[in-house]
Amino acid sequence: MTLADKTATRKEIISGSRRIVIKLGTAVLMNDQGGIALSRFYSFVEGIANLIKAGKEVLLVTSGAVGLGARALGLTSKPKLLPVKQACAAVGQGRLMALYSDAFEKMDVVAAQILLTEEDFSNRQRYLNLRSTINELLERGVLPIFNENDTVSTAEIEMLKDGSEVKVNFGDNDKLSSLVASKIEADLLLILTDVDGLYTADPRSGPDAKLISVVNEFTSDIEHLGDSKAASDKPGRGGIKTKLAAAKVATQSGCAAIIASGKIENSIGRIFAGEDMGTLFLPHAGLSGKQRWIAFATTVKASLVVNDGAKTALKERKASLLPAGVTAVKGQFERGDVVLVVGEDGKDFARGIVNYSSDEAKKVSGLHSGAIDELIVSRNYDALITRDNIVFVDG
Repeated sequence: MTLADKTATRKEIISGSRRIVIKLGTAVLMNDQGGIALSRFYSFVEGIANLIKAGKEVLLVTSGAVGLGARALGLTSKPKLLPVKQACAAVGQGRLMALYSDAFEKMDVVAAQILLTEEDFSNRQRYLNLRSTINELLERGVLPIFNENDTVSTAEIEMLKDGSEVKVNFGDNDKLSSLVASKIEADLLLILTDVDGLYTADPRSGPDAKLISVVNEFTSDIEHLGDSKAASDKPGRGGIKTKLAAAKVATQSGCAAIIASGKIENSIGRIFAGEDMGTLFLPHAGLSGKQRWIAFATTVKASLVVNDGAKTALKERKASLLPAGVTAVKGQFERGDVVLVVGEDGKDFARGIVNYSSDEAKKVSGLHSGAIDELIVSRNYDALITRDNIVFVDG
């Protein structure tokens, strides 16, 4: 892709984006003293207000509550213990929202606060209710402002007793922003941070590190760049790795993504004027609403391990997952839960809604579908997961 093509593509995506999610991280909102960097803050507010007045639908995902709370409580370092973090969030969230409400009111924009926990995505009915609320706010020209509800949320990656991994839907606002973008079918996710974008190497390592202007697809090489330390050392839970993961979720949902510096003057205005800033991640064919929920918006607490034959049938022949292809059942689940589908190499490559509980699945795994009638009282389907309830999530 030539420079002219990249510029044209960027301008087309920017101008064609009607629904936009903007994520502001701690590193760009806070100053070195632990308070709000007011000049940048008001620049962000003005940039967002101008987008709304231009007819765009904007949703804001913001960090900063814990930092503001820590400052108000007189803490001299970033809190590490969970109860202290939650206390800081409880103190800081109201202060943060008051700043936003006051600033946007001066720009004739009404702001609404939405605090989320993982259950708001894991429970499909709550997921659908939240979607309806967001759409109603946008129709009324209101700016929804999202933050993770740190006061009550304890979402972290942890291990179950049987060794199977729990994959939570978010534990940082980068992932939250991508789920919001996916959930409400946004056209563009803009993540503003304190680095200029994705580099070919850690930009602090020397002049050989080059900023990547456009990423066409997520290859293994691109994802490995997230393992570098080309991210902020300042307060905040995310780094370039979490931002890359967020961009991947967005692009797989049919939403473009940009990672760019929020420390450049008038960054929002310049980006939406088509200036070549940051790294643009091109969108791909989007998943349906149900598929997005299965793939991204769910806390997954269990997995089905399948043999290579079943994996091939699922991926290449679009088959359902039959009991015969399952070699192990890890974790506990009920009918209708979402579980990981894991290959013999230990890597999860799909997620799906199960037709049977973990106890039932253990009884029939490795057996032909006819065993279901003999071993399970209430027969549901021949398959443990039907094809229309499977979404592939690897690469």
